[in-house]
Amino acid sequence: MAQTETSKHYKVSAITLRGLVNPHDPSADRQFSMNLARGIEVLRAFTPGNPILGNHELSSITGLPKPTISRLTYTLSLLGYLNHDSHLRKYRLGAGVLALGHPLLASMRVRQLAKPIMASLAAATGCSVNLGVRDRDTVVYIDSVRADTANQYLPDIGSSRPLLLSSIGRALIVSSPPELRTEIINYLKVLDPNAFRTAQALLSDDQKRFSNEGYCYSRGDWHPEVHAIAVPIRCPRGELPIAMNCTRIAIHADGGDGLRRVVPFLKDAAHQLEISQGLDTAHPM
Repeated sequence: MAQTETSKHYKVSAITLRGLVNPHDPSADRQFSMNLARGIEVLRAFTPGNPILGNHELSSITGLPKPTISRLTYTLSLLGYLNHDSHLRKYRLGAGVLALGHPLLASMRVRQLAKPIMASLAAATGCSVNLGVRDRDTVVYIDSVRADTANQYLPDIGSSRPLLLSSIGRALIVSSPPELRTEIINYLKVLDPNAFRTAQALLSDDQKRFSNEGYCYSRGDWHPEVHAIAVPIRCPRGELPIAMNCTRIAIHADGGDGLRRVVPFLKDAAHQLEISQGLDTAHPM
């Protein structure tokens, strides 16, 4: 399939783009619904740090004109995806957004298969164990077993971590097929050039570590107190790429280096999960 160059000069493949497109880029694509894309961008503007937003703030975050934002928030409120706080004259996400996510989580058989494996890994290592998928420039946790009670940065289903600054994010990048890996890296370069330059050495180090040792390692890259190791999990064709990590607060990880002793346990858990999905680990799918 032919590739087209976007207005921001990174290539988009209709086969492998998987969320790597800025909604403003394919404006000339007649198959692309700009109104739908803008509505989704409004919903994505809400975060744990910004759970309540007004039209002016939404306009600043999305770059959309305020009249457009007003129409979108009105429509999304009527559909139940936003709740309007009449006192604050601002919006919160509505229950409709939560209802959208449940079918995806419920259909991920890997979550049910992974739960007892993750629980055993957490009990054996004292780490919090998480399963995550990539979403644009972040990793979203689809399951979590909390064992490190000192970790105040509570991992939970639906919480996210930066792709480049987390071991689980870098595991998803370095294990991607070459074409998709190139697209992800190009997307990150364009999205925030300064952030990419800052994290480029981390990615390079983990590419080498993954090639030589089969895992990725974050020594407080996302947050100084949080250290983590991660490995990708092979899944059947057509399933979302996933990765698993073990995280600990640094004081419980001998300054971080102690977490390396957990690597064999994490690799074994990944192996168990691949086998439970019916994969022949000697013959990757």
